[in-house]
Amino acid sequence: MIKLLGAVFIVLATTWTGFEAARHLSERPRQLRQLKAALQSLEAEIMYGHTPLKDAAEHIASQTAKPLSWFFERFAKRLTKGHTSVKTAWDDSLDQIWKLTAFKKGELEVLRQFGETLGQHDRVSQQKHIRLALTHLEREEADAIDKQQRYERMVKSLGFLSGLLLIILLM
Repeated sequence: MIKLLGAVFIVLATTWTGFEAARHLSERPRQLRQLKAALQSLEAEIMYGHTPLKDAAEHIASQTAKPLSWFFERFAKRLTKGHTSVKTAWDDSLDQIWKLTAFKKGELEVLRQFGETLGQHDRVSQQKHIRLALTHLEREEADAIDKQQRYERMVKSLGFLSGLLLIILLM
């Protein structure tokens, strides 16, 4: 009886692990779409609303879902303090939130490069930098969707099957 109960716990734990890994694969494209929408909103705030960067970040934070809303909230708070540059505020906010997202190193590079140009140029140049970041993020999103389609089902199955293998080896 105890062996059977242990076997059930092993299968449940490994299956849960597989589903968590698959969830991470499906979260990445969703968060990338949200990030692209946030950058498009930032572009609209800058170009058409002539909104200061701090206020634009606050508006975007209220429009996006977590964890991206946390990023823009922290970015706006750092800008409000006023003792830091835009690049430093962007990088600090990015470092604090990065582990909570499903992003990979490619997205981190794109966002860091974008943060270096943020607030440094006039509106037209800033729009070009936003468009460049969006182009790079579209490429990353296509890669994320491809990986999701390839590996999501496999990871779920692998979690369950590894639990069965572990049970067979232990018995």
